[in-house]
Amino acid sequence: MIDEFAKEYLHSDLREIREAMLWKLDGLCEYDVRRPLTSTGTNLLGLVKHLSILEARYFGEVFDRPLPEPLPRWDDAGEHGADMWATEHETREEITDRYRRAQEHADATITALAIDSPGYVPWWPRPNVKLFNILVHMLTETSRHAGHADILREQLDGSTGTTAGRATPQPDTAVWEAQIAKIERAAKAAALKPGH
Repeated sequence: MIDEFAKEYLHSDLREIREAMLWKLDGLCEYDVRRPLTSTGTNLLGLVKHLSILEARYFGEVFDRPLPEPLPRWDDAGEHGADMWATEHETREEITDRYRRAQEHADATITALAIDSPGYVPWWPRPNVKLFNILVHMLTETSRHAGHADILREQLDGSTGTTAGRATPQPDTAVWEAQIAKIERAAKAAALKPGH
């Protein structure tokens, strides 16, 4: 009984954070979902592309249930990080649709298998895993990238939150400027203390 509870609990959290990832694209123009917003090129659509590949591989190949469509390679030595950005030939719809199909395929795997079902991850140091390990790994990975997406989206238009229904209302500019000034003063004061 605890196994089914644990599986459903983890699966439910994974479904929720997946929705947050896709919501981060809503209302943005094509340029804004694709443009690099960090010094390493992190971008919103690239995060979704990356997660679509991870979902397909971890809940597909690891359990000998491959997604029945070709996937871009995440480990192409000739194109470093190709899974983390969208080319001009890839549409937003292709990438988000693939993410949804990978989720459906992953959901079918999660539903069909027991939480202690064995899998094999050849690129891990301890490659013999259980569905439980992969659920935790993908929940962690997706949450990590959702955090990146939170920051990227806030940089673009100030939007924060996990879904449209839970979007954080934006205070006016003066409120944010006062908050930033307070944080800046605290950072400078801490840096001047002995031992820093």
